[in-house]
Amino acid sequence: MRMETTDEALAQAAAAGDAVAFEHLLERHYDAVFRLAYRLTGAREDAEDITQEVCAALPTRLTGFRAQARFRTWLWRVVVNAVHDLRRRRATQTRKEEGWGAWETTRRAGDAEAAAEAAWLLEAMRALPVDLRDTLALVLDEMSHAQAAEVLGISEGTVSWRVSKAKSCLRELREREDQS
Repeated sequence: MRMETTDEALAQAAAAGDAVAFEHLLERHYDAVFRLAYRLTGAREDAEDITQEVCAALPTRLTGFRAQARFRTWLWRVVVNAVHDLRRRRATQTRKEEGWGAWETTRRAGDAEAAAEAAWLLEAMRALPVDLRDTLALVLDEMSHAQAAEVLGISEGTVSWRVSKAKSCLRELREREDQS
């Protein structure tokens, strides 16, 4: 029986220059990095750019990985930081954000009602403040509150509060839409 090498061991080997270990890390995490970047930016082009930027910088960044956290948690923090950097670079621009995911919604939704609900949620998330949107995107990516707290560098209680506040905001938006 063959045991699978942990992400942490692969990261340490890749940081030491092992190209095969680096390749295995990319194979394991490339799609997930893209999905998270997509959820955080809401635009396929931006997600592709962030994913490429993170992957290109990863060999250098891996030298800073100390295995104090799980590799995936550490990598998510790198992705979140890259998205924040992108937002800062665009802060002075007036470019309208692209939609939050016709492609992602269509790919994930199996039927028309589920697709409509998912599309509404992704569109409604655009109205949330950035901190609530980022937190909710991580939790929707099946990350625990503790993991999201570690990625965002905040307390678990703050994550729980943000998720609750985001749900409240989305519920109010739905009620206003239903009354219209």
